[in-house]
Amino acid sequence: MEVQFREFDPFNLWIWLELETAPSPMEQQYLEEVFNSWFYLGKLGGFNAENLQVSDQGIDISYMYYENSRAEAALMAPMHNMSDFQYLGIWGRCWLDLGTSDLFALDVLINALRQLSQEYVTIRRLIIGGENEDWPVSNRRDSMFVEN
Repeated sequence: MEVQFREFDPFNLWIWLELETAPSPMEQQYLEEVFNSWFYLGKLGGFNAENLQVSDQGIDISYMYYENSRAEAALMAPMHNMSDFQYLGIWGRCWLDLGTSDLFALDVLINALRQLSQEYVTIRRLIIGGENEDWPVSNRRDSMFVEN
């Protein structure tokens, strides 16, 4: 899976997936579950680099002391919004407002999609940000959300 970054605006971010074939309903479900799970963790502030106490500790975390006061003092870092996932031929896309979540959230998503691509849905290319000449987006902000 090739990963490309284009113009990046965390408050108005399109993420594009170029798949090997048009996705089956099951493959769509896999993709959407990855994005939904990732977004829910982000919405709850899970991608907050200001409070990475376990990571900062290193390899040996036996009997580690977790500082609740440090966790409570960290500024909130939630993601704000996500559109429904959309498909067009071999393309999938999703719009996000990453809010104040930290950018390591993108590493988590890339790692998850890389594994998904190896085991379930072959992803040729992941494009983070910018526009896609194969599938233009409307400039109207409300057009990012699919009407049900």
